Amino acid sequence: MAQRDDIADVLVIGAGASGAAFTWSLCQAGIKVVCLEQGGWIPANAYPANQPDSPLHWQTDFHPNPNFRKLPEDYPINEDETPIAPLLFNAVGGSTIHWGSHIPRFHPSDFRVKTEDGVAEDWPLSYSELEPYYDLNDRIIGTSGLRGDPAYPPRPERPCPPFSIRPSGEVLAKGFDKLGWHWWASDTAISSVSYDGRQPDMGAYLRSPAGVDLTYWPKALRMGARLKTHARVREILVDRSGRATGALYYDSQGNLQEQRARVVVMACNGVGTARLLLNSRSSLFPDGLANSTGLVGKGLMHHPVSMAMGLFDEWMGTDQGVRGSTMLSQEFYESDPRRGFLRGYDMQVLGNGLAPLQAAQGGLMGQRIAWGGSHHKEFSERFGHAVAISIMTDDLPEDHNQVTLDPKLTDSHGIPAPKIQYKISQNTHKLLDHGVARASEVLEAAGAKKVVTVHQRRNAGWHLLGTARMGNDPAASVVDRWGRAHDVPNLLIIDGSIFVTGASINPTPTIQALALRTADYLKGEGRSVVG
Repeated sequence: MAQRDDIADVLVIGAGASGAAFTWSLCQAGIKVVCLEQGGWIPANAYPANQPDSPLHWQTDFHPNPNFRKLPEDYPINEDETPIAPLLFNAVGGSTIHWGSHIPRFHPSDFRVKTEDGVAEDWPLSYSELEPYYDLNDRIIGTSGLRGDPAYPPRPERPCPPFSIRPSGEVLAKGFDKLGWHWWASDTAISSVSYDGRQPDMGAYLRSPAGVDLTYWPKALRMGARLKTHARVREILVDRSGRATGALYYDSQGNLQEQRARVVVMACNGVGTARLLLNSRSSLFPDGLANSTGLVGKGLMHHPVSMAMGLFDEWMGTDQGVRGSTMLSQEFYESDPRRGFLRGYDMQVLGNGLAPLQAAQGGLMGQRIAWGGSHHKEFSERFGHAVAISIMTDDLPEDHNQVTLDPKLTDSHGIPAPKIQYKISQNTHKLLDHGVARASEVLEAAGAKKVVTVHQRRNAGWHLLGTARMGNDPAASVVDRWGRAHDVPNLLIIDGSIFVTGASINPTPTIQALALRTADYLKGEGRSVVG
């Protein structure tokens, strides 16, 4: 066991998007922070994209699903009862190692869904409260983009100029314009010019050049943060009064260690945080830590995704380029009761081309080109001539969608694995149908000679949200408006599990803005929690 006099001011569990931003902010105030991360460091030049075997890594040791990857630092997830596979990465940087680098903000309406649509609950905070932290996060990361998107409230100039929307975006812009629908160049977490000592990256490596291991963590470590890698946390410890005292974890040699702290902060994503809280049972918390309401693990939200791919005569290019979305349309983002469903969706244009192997296997759509006499003909139609639109839908919280502990499956240290039970609602199916129809309409308006669609992708479980939601009522939520557990005064949660609703846009910048806001709370009026 670690020495009992090794007491951190704050113990952060998880070195991903939220843990990194939070730690950086606290270290600025001289707070002693220790972070435990079950993975290790991924080199900045990991998995060169120009190597012949590069596409194979996506199917093996760099696969986004830990059940496929099966690295020593991974834990298995029972996904038998969900149509959406959980995708995450265990490393310093967390899933930002795999990040598509799309960094859009929630809309103001996303924080007041109950008021706007009479469903779910309003957040106990507003867009305006998060706005300065969105701006701060953009500055630290070096976000690239174009100011003036009419879908959002006014924002400052982006720190870096926008990337090109590429030939595919230029073609689809004509389709959006023909229909009179909104589109805008995507904000990207990759800096388009030299920024903060980092050079621009145009897709030279499979790993993301915008991972927080390259942005936030170097700054935090220089200011004194302690980061322990290959440290798998088993449970959070509490004293007789019900306050958190630290965590038990397995070190890289498999030895059980204790890290003590005055404040414990969870930053493990909507699956990992729920798993760890449920496994932290004690006489005071027989159903899991901070779970007097029984809501820990309940209300899991994803962003169910459908896709439409258009095949064009024009050459769209095959170079990888900057990963992720190049442009987006939020024409159908806000609710419109005339459509027959609640909430909306976002259309993202995936501008980078597919490598030959990925093209043959159908890319994100998973529609492989069949072997046989027509294989080469169909391949030549797709390769370099395909443009995909991803439809990302809102996903309202339902308590039957949940994360529990599997009764049999464990990780390599014997810690119970999480089990996901999730169903797509009829409202969401209507969103997916509507999105596929509108994306197809755009592709046809842009001149596609053929459109291929997928109603719902299985490989879409990046966004793991809502399993420890925030709220003002301790009987109906797990944490308060600052992420502080109602049941445990010195336990905070800062990852996507505290989301009240999921919006229909990528959550990473909102997760980081919330983490930065909570860090300021802890440095200010919440400093008494540290003691």
